[in-house]
Amino acid sequence: MKRIAVLVALMFASSVAVANSCPRHMKEIDAALPKAKLSAQQSADVKKLRAEGEQLHKAGKHAESEAALGKAKGILGIK
Repeated sequence: MKRIAVLVALMFASSVAVANSCPRHMKEIDAALPKAKLSAQQSADVKKLRAEGEQLHKAGKHAESEAALGKAKGILGIK
């Protein structure tokens, strides 16, 4: 029983950690985009992925949000 309680607590903590990292990723993208040397297509892709990531975050789909924001950061060259 104790193990189950610990497992549930860890699962909850990890989901909260992911949820809290989405806004940080969006801020990094917002800060890097104006200075980035991208083609018009790359810039449009980053903006689309960033908006998609924000929408998914607001819908509570944090794993999908992280994926979209990660793609945007990849285009920008952010690690």
